[in-house]
Amino acid sequence: MSEKLKIKLSIANRVYPLTIDAKQEEGLRKAAKNIEAMIQQFEQSYSVRDKQDVLAMCALQFASQLEQKSIDKEHVNEHLEEKLNAIDELLRSHLVS
Repeated sequence: MSEKLKIKLSIANRVYPLTIDAKQEEGLRKAAKNIEAMIQQFEQSYSVRDKQDVLAMCALQFASQLEQKSIDKEHVNEHLEEKLNAIDELLRSHLVS
């Protein structure tokens, strides 16, 4: 059974108490830090007064990055599959000869 931790994360000037598995702590703290950095970036770059708007833009940014990585991974997988098929055909042609 994994050890449970009680932590508090601060995001957009609000504190969120969480009970998590110990192995999740590093990832959650890094995520909160990244969100805070992105909030600061949006607030400096745009005149946004409402925290909800800033948080929505952060969510959109992170979601789009995740989707783009998924799309990129699909393209890499397709490319690798094509190369493996070409190698397979080459090997088969040499084995038949």
